[in-house]
Amino acid sequence: MSSSQRPGAFLRPSILTLALVATLQSGAAWAVEPFILKDIRVEGLNRTDPGTVFASLPFRIGDTYNDDKGAAALRALFATGLFKDVRINIDGNSAVVIIEERPIIANVSFVGLKEFDTEALTKSLKDVGIGEGKPFDKALADRAEQELKRQYLTRSLYGAEVTTTITPLERNRVNVSFSVTEGDPAKIGEVRILGSKVFSESTLVGLMEQTTSGWLTWYTKTDRYSRSKLNADLETLRSYYLNRGYLEFAVTSTQVTISPDKQSINIAITVSEGQPYTVTAVKLEGDFLGREEDFKRLIQLKPGQAYQGEAVAQTTRLFSDLYGTFGYAFARVDSRPEIDKATGQVVVTFTAEPQRRVYVRRVIIGGNTRTRDEVIRREFRQFESAWYDGQRIKASKDRVERLGYFKQGEVTIDTQEVPGAQDQVDVILTVVERPTGNIMVGAGYSSQQKLSLTGSIQQDNVFGSGHSLGIQVNTASTGRALVVSETDPYFTVDGVSRSIDVFYRTQKPINTLGEQYELITHGGTVRFGVPFSEIDTVFFGLGYAQTTMSTTAGLPNSYLLYGRLFGKNSREFPFTIGWQRDNRDSIISPTAGRYQRVNFEISALGDARYARANLQYQEYFPITNKITLGVNSELGWGQGLGGRPYPIFKNFYAGGLGSVRVFEAGSLGPVDVTGSYSGGNRKVNVNAELYLPVPGGGNDKTFRLFGFWDAGNVWGPDEKITGDSIRSSAGIGLSWLSPMGPLRLSYGTPLRKKPTDRIEKFQFQIGNAF
Repeated sequence: MSSSQRPGAFLRPSILTLALVATLQSGAAWAVEPFILKDIRVEGLNRTDPGTVFASLPFRIGDTYNDDKGAAALRALFATGLFKDVRINIDGNSAVVIIEERPIIANVSFVGLKEFDTEALTKSLKDVGIGEGKPFDKALADRAEQELKRQYLTRSLYGAEVTTTITPLERNRVNVSFSVTEGDPAKIGEVRILGSKVFSESTLVGLMEQTTSGWLTWYTKTDRYSRSKLNADLETLRSYYLNRGYLEFAVTSTQVTISPDKQSINIAITVSEGQPYTVTAVKLEGDFLGREEDFKRLIQLKPGQAYQGEAVAQTTRLFSDLYGTFGYAFARVDSRPEIDKATGQVVVTFTAEPQRRVYVRRVIIGGNTRTRDEVIRREFRQFESAWYDGQRIKASKDRVERLGYFKQGEVTIDTQEVPGAQDQVDVILTVVERPTGNIMVGAGYSSQQKLSLTGSIQQDNVFGSGHSLGIQVNTASTGRALVVSETDPYFTVDGVSRSIDVFYRTQKPINTLGEQYELITHGGTVRFGVPFSEIDTVFFGLGYAQTTMSTTAGLPNSYLLYGRLFGKNSREFPFTIGWQRDNRDSIISPTAGRYQRVNFEISALGDARYARANLQYQEYFPITNKITLGVNSELGWGQGLGGRPYPIFKNFYAGGLGSVRVFEAGSLGPVDVTGSYSGGNRKVNVNAELYLPVPGGGNDKTFRLFGFWDAGNVWGPDEKITGDSIRSSAGIGLSWLSPMGPLRLSYGTPLRKKPTDRIEKFQFQIGNAF
C-alpha cells in the first residue's frame, strides 16, 4: 500500500515548518519593535473573501503590533484550512499578509472499486473534507486513504492496495483519484479450540459464526475473518459453558495468523474450562417495592440444578421489565454468584435498586425513509406524557416489527434521559426499512400436467401509508384467476381494518374428458377486522359471487348433476365471521410462537345456500438455538342449507404446497365417473417441518433446510373419513428469505398413495410459508 503524487504536485512542509520559513523570509515580521498599525493589506487572494482573513487576524488598524500578535495571526490563518502558505511582511507601519490559497478539489474519483458503493463512499469522504468544491488538504487525503485501507481490512481484503493520485488543473484546482487494487478476500483456513476437555472441539467450533470455507460460504461470507465477529463467537463459547455450570470458564488466549500471501487466516483459541457448579440457593437483596413474591416467581434458576448463565440473564431482564411496568426505567438489577470451589456449589444473589420513577416526555421515531410517522405511531402502546411502562414499550416494539415493513431484528428501542429533568425520558424507536413489494411465483411439474405456474404481486405499505394493494394471477392449466385486493389496516382510528377483494376466476377441475368446459366465478367481498387484544382479531364481512358453467362439453358428472338442479348460473351472498390469534415471533421466518384461525362462512340467500367452516392451528417449537420444529393443522367442513346440497364449486381441495406436498395441487379427494378431481366438503391437513441450519450458512434463520411430513385428504358428502383414505408424504426442502420474497423448494416421495393419485415430487414457491 502506497501513496504517490505527480512531480511538483503540491509537496509542502508542515504548518510549523511553513511558519518557520515565513519567519526567516520576513525578518521584519519578527524581532521588531512594537508599533502602531497604520494599514493592513492582504495579497494573493483569488477565491477567499478578504473578510475571512481580516476576521482571523488578532489585530486591527490602530492596535499595537508585536511579535506575539504576528505569531498568533499565522496560527489563526493556517487553522482555517484554506491556505497552503501564509507570510506577514512589515512595510513601515503597515502589515502585509501574503496568502497562497489551497487548490480547490474539482473531482473525486475511484478506480477499481467493487466492494463498496461509489456514491456512498463519495458522500462519506465529503463529510470529512475530501469532496468536490472543497479546499484540498494533503493531510485529509492521506487520512482518507488510510480509512479506505481500514475498511478493506474489515472485509477480509488484506491484500488491498490504495494509491492516491493528485492531478493539478488550471485555475489552482486538482483532481483527487483513489486507485484500488482489491485482490481476493482472505478466507479462514482453520479454526482450532485448544484446552477443551468436557466438550469436543467440533461441538465448540460448530457454535461459532465464523467458519472455514464451505460450499455455501460464497453467499454467507462466514469464512471471512472479522474481529467483531470473533469477539461475538468468544462470547457464544462463554455463554455455552456458563449455561452448563462452568462459572470459571475463561478464554486464556486468541491467536489470529495470516499467511504470507494474505489469502488464508488461521484462528487458535485456548480455553480454560474450570469445574461445574450447582446452585444451592437463590437470594434477593435490595428494594423490591414490597413485591418480593412477584419477583421470586420470575426467578429462572432452581436450587439443585447446574448454574445457567442464560437463566441468570433472563431473570435479570424479567426483574428490569417488572420494575419498568411500575415506571422505574433505570432500575439497577445485578447478580452476584458466591462460589465454593471445594464443594462445587454456588449461591446466587440478585441485588436490585429501583432508582427513580419517570414518565415519557416524547416518542422519537428515526430511520423511516418511506413509512410515514403516523403509521408507526399508531402501533405504539406507550403514550407521551404518561408514566413509563416497560410492558407497553415492549408491546409497541413487537407491533412495529409485526408490520413487516422493516428488516427483521432491525427495530430497536432506546430510552434516553432528558437533560435537566430527572423524572423524564425520551423513547427513541429506530427502524431500518425493507422492500415491501412481493412477487410470488409458484411452479410444479408432473408427467400429467407438465409445468404449471402461479403468481401474484403484492405491495404492502403503499406510498408509506400502511395500506396494502395486491394483484394475484394464476396461470395453472386447472384454472386461472385474477384477484385485486386492497387493505386499510386502520380504517378507523381504533384499529379496525377493512379489506376489499374483487375477483374473476375460471376453474377446470382435473378430469379425463378433455376439459373443454369452464367454471367462471366473479364477484367481490368486503371484510372488517376488529382487534380485541394485542394478538386477537375478530373478522366479519359480506360478499357476492356468481358462478357460471360455460358449457357441458367434458363437464364432470358432479358439476353436471348440480347444474341440472340449479341451472348454469348460481349466485351466493356469503356472510363471514372469524377469529385470529397470532403471537409468532416472526411472520416470515418464525422460530417460536403460535398462530390460530377460525373462519365461518354462511350463505342463506341466493341460489347457493350453505355453511362452511375452516380451522387452522400452527405452532413453532425452538428445540435448540438453531433447530426449530413447526407443526400445522387445518380442518375444513361444509354443509348445504335449506334442503339443498352443498355447492360443488365451494369444495375444499388438497394436494400441493400448503397442503400435502408431493401430490399434485388439487388432485386429492373423490374421483367421479368422468375422472374428475372435484374436491370435497370435508378436509383434514397436517404438516410437520423440522428446520435445520444450512451447512456453512452460520446462524442465519432466514436461510434454512427442512425435512417435512404431510398427511391429509378431502372427502365427499357420501364418503367416510377413514385412516386408509389418508395420503401422506415426506421429503426435504429449502426455505430462504430471498430478495424476491420467501422461497420454498421441496422434493419428496409419497408414503401412502393410491394408483389414481397424481404425483409431483418437485415443487417450489416464492411466497408465504405453509
